[in-house]
Amino acid sequence: MNAALEFKARVESGDVVGATGLFADDVVLHSPVKFRPFEGIDAVRALFRVLQRTFADFRYVGQYDGPNGHVLHFRTLVEGKQVEGIDLLELDDEGRIGAITVMIRPQSALIAVGEAILAGLVADGVVPAGGPTPS
Repeated sequence: MNAALEFKARVESGDVVGATGLFADDVVLHSPVKFRPFEGIDAVRALFRVLQRTFADFRYVGQYDGPNGHVLHFRTLVEGKQVEGIDLLELDDEGRIGAITVMIRPQSALIAVGEAILAGLVADGVVPAGGPTPS
């Protein structure tokens, strides 16, 4: 099984630790709510810990496979808002997940996700409280 399909299976089973174990050490995650990406395994793992607590009823509802990556279509709830999005997974030369681009719709859901993730990152000490919103 390739890393993208194994990632999907682990996320669906709630195994976020196992899912993030499929990432390259220099993984880059392009967030829909900030300009600069999360870079490196430690930053992306911290984000996934927050996502696990933030997303309710997370499920993948579609999958599209290409020669250099995979698109996983998801639905979830955040703060009572229905969220729809995609995870674009790109594999590196070693077959590990080297880049993730996340896109979310609609705008009201994107705002709810951004606020909830920031609150979670602050609660975990990843981002200082009262400081500027990470760009």
